[in-house]
Amino acid sequence: MNWQFWNTISQENWIDIGISIGVILLFLILRKLFTKYVFYIIVKLTKKTKSEFLNQVVAAFERPLRWVFILIGVYIALDFFPYIDQHNQLLTQLLRAGYILLITWGLYNLSSNSSFFFMKLNSRTNIQIDKILIPFLSKAIRVIIVIISISVIAEVFGYKVSGLVAGLGIGGLAFALAAQEVVKNLFGGVVIITEKPFSIGEWIKTPTVEGIVEDINFRSTLIRTFADAVITIPNSTLSNEPITNWSKMGKRQISFNLGVEYSTPKDKLETVNNKIKEYLENHPEVHQETLFVRFTEFNHSSLDIMLYFFTKTTVWGEYLRIKEEINFKIMEILESEGVSIAFPSQTIYFNENSKHIVKNSSQSEE
Repeated sequence: MNWQFWNTISQENWIDIGISIGVILLFLILRKLFTKYVFYIIVKLTKKTKSEFLNQVVAAFERPLRWVFILIGVYIALDFFPYIDQHNQLLTQLLRAGYILLITWGLYNLSSNSSFFFMKLNSRTNIQIDKILIPFLSKAIRVIIVIISISVIAEVFGYKVSGLVAGLGIGGLAFALAAQEVVKNLFGGVVIITEKPFSIGEWIKTPTVEGIVEDINFRSTLIRTFADAVITIPNSTLSNEPITNWSKMGKRQISFNLGVEYSTPKDKLETVNNKIKEYLENHPEVHQETLFVRFTEFNHSSLDIMLYFFTKTTVWGEYLRIKEEINFKIMEILESEGVSIAFPSQTIYFNENSKHIVKNSSQSEE
């Protein structure tokens, strides 16, 4: 049977088949040449224009343009191929759908860089778009592009989009029940974006996670922890949790009790207290709005001086440097006044007459 088919192919048909194959091979070569030379020249020209927009467009449509050569080659080759009608309705529909897909592909690639356009919009106009909104809008644009593409392709194949939407409406209840979590996360993302408790790159802490916000999408938020792991938190969970945004601090708190021995004389305690306070009041990196150095407690084994103040910087490394510097100065003040830091101790009293031992957990003089 197969041999009978091959025997029916005339010499003219073989020539047409050869021409079809030759056309496809020619366009494959043109595709290679375009990629190697023409596209390279286009990239060089766009770089000379110093237009970031053109650079983004060229980069986005590079791969789709390569496939345009294939589609054109197939279309021309089919004109010579003896057994396929070039004007066949299904074939025409497939070619049109192919071109639509290539355009969609390019626009999809371009929309992934749409944050660039939002950044430019921020810098050149008075419209301020929050960083956390930029990736969300970018993803929304990509979804819109895909939906429009699907609807246009459906129209090409003769499907009425209005009827399709009506059909979806019939099954909408079942779909809504199946996608409850997706909808909750979507609305959670909307709540986060509208209320803006944090932005991209900020340090936040919740009962679930602590770290730097890297990205937010329709379903979840990505947070990089200080162990350098990335945690994905559903938006519905994050939007219902108390969120501490450490990046919003205008100053950073230092608070601790300095315990000195009970044997410290009153005048020495006052001198130490005043010297520490004077030092903090003249420190250029200590915020002066709220600053307390007070003798506050007769503790179990120490006399406690409370220190409560803020650093002007909120950067973790700078904060630690300032705290260390202040601690060394406090040690220097204590040493200069001959005052010792207390530690938990126990004093034992011996009563020779009753032969009883009395214990006291405080420091005191015998």
